[in-house]
Amino acid sequence: MINHIIIDSSCDINSDLINSESCTLTRVPLNMQIEDKVYLDDENFDQDAYLAHMDASTIAVKTSAPSPSLFAEQFKKGENVFGVTLSNKLSATYQSAMTAKDMYIEEYGKKFIHIFDSLSASVGGGIVALKISELLKNGLGATEVVEQVNQFIKGMNTFFILDKFDNLVKTGRIKPYIAKIASILNIKPVCGSDNGEIKMIDKARGFPKALNRLISIIKETTPDIESRIISITHVKAYEKALQIKEECLKHLTAKDVIIQDCGGITTTYAQKGGVVIAL
Repeated sequence: MINHIIIDSSCDINSDLINSESCTLTRVPLNMQIEDKVYLDDENFDQDAYLAHMDASTIAVKTSAPSPSLFAEQFKKGENVFGVTLSNKLSATYQSAMTAKDMYIEEYGKKFIHIFDSLSASVGGGIVALKISELLKNGLGATEVVEQVNQFIKGMNTFFILDKFDNLVKTGRIKPYIAKIASILNIKPVCGSDNGEIKMIDKARGFPKALNRLISIIKETTPDIESRIISITHVKAYEKALQIKEECLKHLTAKDVIIQDCGGITTTYAQKGGVVIAL
């Protein structure tokens, strides 16, 4: 049986970790717009050009969810379909995928299609897709996968440490006072996802102290860490990502620690120098 996992392009995960004889992965791209130029968050996304345009523009980037028809087209693949989207509190992507499910069933009839709201974004959505693929490779049935992944999402945490907050402030996804704190005395807020919304969890002066605090927070909030994979992505900050990986391996007992490439949506909101961690 071929299972098909569909993610939106905010979900950062390397395809080779998912694709197998029994499971395939497809990304449905979101759009990003700076002034009059629209960027498609697909395999042709030019991160360097995009970052340069963001830095040169005083206008906030606008992002838009994929149309339901883009999701519906992908639902034709595989006998079972599992979708993963970024938090419905951050985007209309989840609603678009659910509309696509109704459209597909109305036109083609019943088929197993389940859409997961990751309550996260970036590598948070990515490790949800990875969890689905692991369970499928272990031979679990579709309904068992849904039950276990829903439990996994409830216990999942996503954190980020950013150098720039411009776009998050401009788009109203983070409070302006957090950005002000970040600019004073090199204070780095440690932020995370709270039921799909972004909040500041703690703060520290400089990246090394922020990283130490992050490690402590992970220990405090993840009692089942031995069963979890820590996934890290970054925007032009590989050395930071590698430092986080080394500290996680040194101080935590996670099943694995991996570094992922990121797409345009993570680039938009994490901006240059940002790192995102999920487990």
